[in-house]
Amino acid sequence: MPKLPIVSAKEIISILKKEGFVITRQKGSHIALHKKTPEGIKLVVVPNKRNIPRGTLRAILHKAGISRERFFELK
Repeated sequence: MPKLPIVSAKEIISILKKEGFVITRQKGSHIALHKKTPEGIKLVVVPNKRNIPRGTLRAILHKAGISRERFFELK
């Protein structure tokens, strides 16, 4: 499996939208997205930056419940 790339907030948000997340609000430079699931509501916050570090991307994907494999499928 290749390394996670450094991507922009716009790219991450489009991937999250493909998985059913909806933008709920923006406060400053952070965009909040949520998705209703049988277990409850998943909330993910994405910093609105041009380059999101790999560690931040990994944390966002983990919180959203998206695997690395699924990330590369959606990208």
